Amino acid sequence: MNYLWKPSSKLVENSILNQFTKNIDVKFEKNFKKLWQWSIENPEKFWSKFWDFSKIIGDKGNKIIVKDKVFNKSKFFPDSRLNYAENILKKRSNEVAINFLSEHGIEEEITWNELHERVCRFSAYLKKLNLKKGDRVAAYTPNKIECVICFLACAKNGIIWSSCSPDFGVQGVVDRFKQIEPKVLITSDYYFYNGKKIDILDKVDEVIKQIPSIEKVIVYSYYKNEKENLKNFIDFEEALNIESDETFERFEFNHPIYILFSSGTTGKPKCITHGTGNVLIEHNKEFMLHCDIRDNEKLFYYTTTGWMMWNWLVGGLATGSSIFLFDGAPVYPKIDVLLEYCQNKKINLFGVSAKYIDHLKNEKYNSKNLDLSSIKIITSTGSPLAEESFKYVYDNIKKDVHLASIAGGTDLVGCLVLGNLFSDVHKGEIQGQSLGIDVDVFTDDGKSTVDGDKGELVVKQPFPSMPVKFWGDEGGQKYHKAYFTRFKNIWHHGDFIERTDKNGFIMRGRSDATLNPGGVRIGTSEIYQQVEDIDFITEGLVVGQDFDDDVRIILFVTTKNNQEINDGQIKLIKSKIRKNCSPKHVPAIIIKVPEIPRTKSGKIVEVAVKQIINGEKINNIEAIANPKALKFFEKLPQLKL
Repeated sequence: MNYLWKPSSKLVENSILNQFTKNIDVKFEKNFKKLWQWSIENPEKFWSKFWDFSKIIGDKGNKIIVKDKVFNKSKFFPDSRLNYAENILKKRSNEVAINFLSEHGIEEEITWNELHERVCRFSAYLKKLNLKKGDRVAAYTPNKIECVICFLACAKNGIIWSSCSPDFGVQGVVDRFKQIEPKVLITSDYYFYNGKKIDILDKVDEVIKQIPSIEKVIVYSYYKNEKENLKNFIDFEEALNIESDETFERFEFNHPIYILFSSGTTGKPKCITHGTGNVLIEHNKEFMLHCDIRDNEKLFYYTTTGWMMWNWLVGGLATGSSIFLFDGAPVYPKIDVLLEYCQNKKINLFGVSAKYIDHLKNEKYNSKNLDLSSIKIITSTGSPLAEESFKYVYDNIKKDVHLASIAGGTDLVGCLVLGNLFSDVHKGEIQGQSLGIDVDVFTDDGKSTVDGDKGELVVKQPFPSMPVKFWGDEGGQKYHKAYFTRFKNIWHHGDFIERTDKNGFIMRGRSDATLNPGGVRIGTSEIYQQVEDIDFITEGLVVGQDFDDDVRIILFVTTKNNQEINDGQIKLIKSKIRKNCSPKHVPAIIIKVPEIPRTKSGKIVEVAVKQIINGEKINNIEAIANPKALKFFEKLPQLKL
């Protein structure tokens, strides 16, 4: 047996993926690779049939794809009309639509009927403020139900939404929101993280001084039973004292719905603008065909409002599933607070970052005291999930579960490679491509790689969830530079990836963090996989330093209990990397660090560290969650040239 998990024949037979294939006049024998191949060879048929299959509310129109010689100017469903909020709110019942839990113990919930009512009321209030289709509303807010209500009300009115989490400092917020000139800012009075109550409104005062476009600030109370002084801002609850607006105007497929931001670790964050129908059909596809999510199920992704997984999770409401929000630190007040939430709420899809799973593994956590029988799929993203972490989940979290490592990004608010129920789960591998998206792996000279070879993750044909544009990039130069400079008219995603002989994929790291000692390309995750399996190490960060007309590999590690590492341990690390990777992978220098710097969404910032040790300037320190950690890397004596 060379797989970790195999879906049962009953599970495969009853899967939504199998139901969908029965609508197509081709026999796939439950073979995912054949189905994917058909979907990219027949994109018009695939996307048209899936629109119908997922029961999208709206006018589909007669044209499915109008191709342009410029990749990203191709249009999907160009004469269709739909409203995102109408599709999200199609369920009307007194069952719970959204549940919220704070690390502080505050719990709230809202039914489908109440959600519909509140969205329609807030939509009416936005119209009263004279906000029109195409105006922007920004949210600087914790992950609460109010945030979802505000977003859906904006989507209902054709207003463009953008959000970031309250752990961003003032400059980080200004760097993002000032570019898009919002008329309204939505926020909360405070939030909790790691046992601390943290005020937001003082930072809001500074933000509005620097963004002159903001005309109104609407504030909701984090805890309704302890209403705080909301200063001179508009009270969210009072804004809802208005007659409900039940109309759902339908917009074009590409009408902008929200603006997400790149991490900004290499410059000012890019304003990635996504379309209404684009994200609706893509999220429907990922939840239904790849995650097997159906009506009345329960979805929980641990995320903040500043990570694309928040937008993805909200999209899950369109399946008729309820969503679950957690606000706070993922391991406070105890290590298994998220898993206990899954147990108590009988969650069906549990989503987390790969680093969360790595943390549980490092702490040798076992969930034997919890009942996780309801969880049918665990999705992991944010960084590659190491082989040992795959094994850890099946040995210590749940044996019978679909563990789906998923990868894509903010650029498409979705996935290029992810899970499916026609394929087995193999250690360290993502199961397959996203249906309807022509994913490939290219060599440096633009040819498809063979199985086992590493290369660049690309998409060879237009796909619906491409960004509509970058805000403020009127000529499209930034957009073109971001995706189309490496290969002509081919989407270059910026990930270094390996295709396996099982139609799976192994993420090897970001292309811009790839190491090149002696001209050999090495993905950073290959080294992490070896290092983070060593008992005394908790995490690693590896970069290349320019040295002697070449590149030498520098490995930084954090250790359990912050213990120092000795020569014997350094020798052990190098030996393991040499044995399981190659002599080229072995770091020239290994340095213990107190803390690994990371972005707000938890990704380690290899590029920023690489810039520091190579004497370059970091352009945007506000994008980093723990910027003080970068100080350690300045002028390290071990790295003097």
